Amino acid sequence: MLQVSIVVPCFNENEVIGAFHTALVTTLEPTGQTFEICYVDDGSEDRTGQRLRELAGNDPRVRYTSFSRNFGKEAAMLAGLRMSRGGAVVLMDADLQHPPELVPRMLELHRHGYHQVVAQRDRAGEGVLRTGLSRLYYRLVRRCMDVQVVDGAGDFRLLSRHAVNSVLALPESNRFSKGIFSWIGFETVSFTYRNVQRAAGTSKWGGRNLLNYGIDGLLSFNSRPLRLAIHTGLWLFLSALLYAFWIIANVALNGVDAPGFTTLMTAIVALSGIQLATLGVIGEYVGRIYHEAKRRPHYVVRETDESRASVRGRPSATSVGQARSEG
Repeated sequence: MLQVSIVVPCFNENEVIGAFHTALVTTLEPTGQTFEICYVDDGSEDRTGQRLRELAGNDPRVRYTSFSRNFGKEAAMLAGLRMSRGGAVVLMDADLQHPPELVPRMLELHRHGYHQVVAQRDRAGEGVLRTGLSRLYYRLVRRCMDVQVVDGAGDFRLLSRHAVNSVLALPESNRFSKGIFSWIGFETVSFTYRNVQRAAGTSKWGGRNLLNYGIDGLLSFNSRPLRLAIHTGLWLFLSALLYAFWIIANVALNGVDAPGFTTLMTAIVALSGIQLATLGVIGEYVGRIYHEAKRRPHYVVRETDESRASVRGRPSATSVGQARSEG
């Protein structure tokens, strides 16, 4: 039985994929375990897909899937988990920020009975602003979400086959893997490693992408923003009621008093902003329901190593049909 699968999502990693593959194979071969490396090309715009085809042609332990366009890292990780056949599956990035030399340590902890082994990075080398915002976000997440998400615990982790099957059993389209990994449970252990800079290229996670990812995390595993909207509305209603009573009492005691224009405009602007924010929260949930109701696939496959092998050999009728549908 195949012992270890390494799942590697890739997007425009042409500059580093060769160095990553060499480092990973050099680390895995001394362990003596049988392994496969499952690369997922998430619609790269550079030569990443071509490099993966070359790796698969030169090393039978390499398998790959290429998407028809960029569907996002969540879809790429899902495709990699579906490809994997090993008893243990390691998720990691191709930019060498997830050090391959930590994989044997993860495998050793897995042999002690843990279904999830999480490599948790520190924040060495990050800017003060980004570190502060990240800590504030995770503090907010811990208070709002129904699952536990740890600061620094990302996608670099090992999952047992049982844990992988549990992740694949979850059908939702709007996937937030950090929350999913926490939601499935199982025995989990983590260790901390020093943050490593990219070996080459630039990060695909800009400020806007990180903000959208943070919003996905907040909304994917709880309905508390909707509850907060209800609480805010009730609080505003109570405040307006008290203010009305105060005006009535003031008129009764002191006669008619013209209301202040500044107070009126401030109240209108504040209430309008709160209403728009509340509608935005509700709209986000409705949009997610709409997206789930369409039941579209998580991604579209353009090419796999199996389909190319069929084209090179003497394919069966089924293989020809699959190759044509994917092409």
